[in-house]
Amino acid sequence: MVFALPQLHSPLTSDQLLLIQAFSKSCRRSILEMTHQAQSGHPGGSLSSIDYLAVLYAFVISQTGEKVVVSNGHISPAVYSVLAELGYVSKDEVNSSFRKVGSIFEGHVTRHVAGVEYGTGPLGIGVSVAAGFALAEKLKNSERNVYALMGDGEAQEGQVHEMIHFAAHHHLDNLILFVDANKVQLTASLADILPLDLRKLFEAAGWKVLEVDAHNPQALWATLGDAHSISGAPVVLIGHSVMGKGVEFMEPEGLASRATWHGSAPKTEQVKPALNAMILDKAEEELLEHFRAQIQWHPKPAEFPKLLSPLPLDTGTPFTYAPDAKIDCRTAYGKALLDLAQRNPSILALTADLRGSVMTKFVYENLPKQHVECGIAEQHMVSLSGGLSLSGFTPFCSTFGAFMTSRAKDQARVNDINHTNVKMVATHCGLSVGEDGPTHQAIDDMGSFVGLLHTMVIEPADPNQTDRIIRYVASHYGNFYVRMGRHAFPILTKEDGTPFYDESYEYTYGRCDVIRPGNQLTLAASGALVSEAVQARELLLNSHPELSIEIVAVSSLKQFDDILKASIRKTGRVLTLEDHNILSGLGSQLGVFLLEKKIAVKQFERMGVLEYQLSGTWKDLYHKVGLDAKGIAKRIVEMFKA
Repeated sequence: MVFALPQLHSPLTSDQLLLIQAFSKSCRRSILEMTHQAQSGHPGGSLSSIDYLAVLYAFVISQTGEKVVVSNGHISPAVYSVLAELGYVSKDEVNSSFRKVGSIFEGHVTRHVAGVEYGTGPLGIGVSVAAGFALAEKLKNSERNVYALMGDGEAQEGQVHEMIHFAAHHHLDNLILFVDANKVQLTASLADILPLDLRKLFEAAGWKVLEVDAHNPQALWATLGDAHSISGAPVVLIGHSVMGKGVEFMEPEGLASRATWHGSAPKTEQVKPALNAMILDKAEEELLEHFRAQIQWHPKPAEFPKLLSPLPLDTGTPFTYAPDAKIDCRTAYGKALLDLAQRNPSILALTADLRGSVMTKFVYENLPKQHVECGIAEQHMVSLSGGLSLSGFTPFCSTFGAFMTSRAKDQARVNDINHTNVKMVATHCGLSVGEDGPTHQAIDDMGSFVGLLHTMVIEPADPNQTDRIIRYVASHYGNFYVRMGRHAFPILTKEDGTPFYDESYEYTYGRCDVIRPGNQLTLAASGALVSEAVQARELLLNSHPELSIEIVAVSSLKQFDDILKASIRKTGRVLTLEDHNILSGLGSQLGVFLLEKKIAVKQFERMGVLEYQLSGTWKDLYHKVGLDAKGIAKRIVEMFKA
């Protein structure tokens, strides 16, 4: 038997229709089998979307290997069944081990499964990642398309709206989105929960909208052909579907727009007759075998590079700012980023309407093609960066710390799960923001990200260290969160007056640095508080010369090195200093570290922000809460009196 694959813009032949019907039938059987075996999962949406996925994967992806992102990741049974039908994964394994301990076939799609480009779950994230993949193809001058799938209820998520406007503005006409419009969400129908006019939603943003019967393979193929003919704008296919389609005891509930089978697994007495009705006959099996022989693309297992492994980037020569330089850390970041971008076309700068504040403006002004403006859409920006990073780019996305770690934490967390390579650099952190007030004074941002398992957190101590840290994070794999304040503070120097972080300094993750030696107390300080600690020590040299204080600049609160341990063992006393709350910052992390390492100290105290502060200059706010040099000096004296 000779089986010919269809060509775009040509109708499916009778054999091709029989093939896709057999393909979908077999997938439906797998969906029922795996959710029944697990007694868990989401069969309803899997069944309503399976006909489109079957057409897309069988007739397009199996030949091109173009990227697909399933944003409504709970329809993993549909995705896994398609991958199994193509021979990419074991059908027996996925059907028997779905959602079980030790299986890679998790409840939501995951990159551990060959053929899955990005693991999703929280709704809204995947479509932004798909936009990142599509933008990456554009930047590479590639003609490859990117396909995304989402549910209709998912359009209630704000991040979806962020993506819609971004994709239209950036003319991502290589992005084809399918919306499974089955009119049902988790608890009830869209009409009951929050009705949407999908056509108007997308058309208002400038998308090309096509509507199609999601269970008609001929119509689906023709509509895909139409989508490929459109240029200048992204395309959305609104697929009118029925939840539970093709299963006798589920379909009536879907037709009535009831959510019965959204997340409920079928019982044995229900599923047995349905499974028997979906057994393929010999002709169908032979047709599928002939089709599989013509598959051109086979996915490779996803790569998960070791965290902090070196990347082949040209890091250039670090800039060294003189002791009298009037520069803040965010400006040093912007200048280092420009130098990196000039040397490496894969470096991208992204921001959310803040390029002049977060200093990506230098890239924008000199290399506009390597600068991506996302608008006021921090969630989309972080997920977009995830897609870009898995496409060979190194994205630096920047906004204020309060927005990055609170508004976009979910997106950073899902990137973390996916082992992406996103460099998040936040400015305007801590009381350093000053007059902007408590909504913008990020004093919990490090704590927000400290629990992310594949994200490293860093805070530089001055502009020179900032430059070196930015070059380090660019050239080492993994997600990073680098925080810095807004105000300019002094260039740290050695005791001879030369820059501490000079040409010979090389940053490594978690490195701590003894800025000033001493024997009686370790001041473990981060960020702007390092320079305040130096000034406090100078004050005490005059008023209390008998006190010997060692200042250690701590760059990360997730990893402490032997330098800090040696200092604390030597002095036996610790005072932590941070422009952050003490509940989830440097002080709390170091305290746990000392307990775990069984390092006993005579005294351990923490200084940081204890309450939200109102507006004021950074100097006034530091003074008010005792984090300026005078306040630190006073606390040190009190410690020795205790």
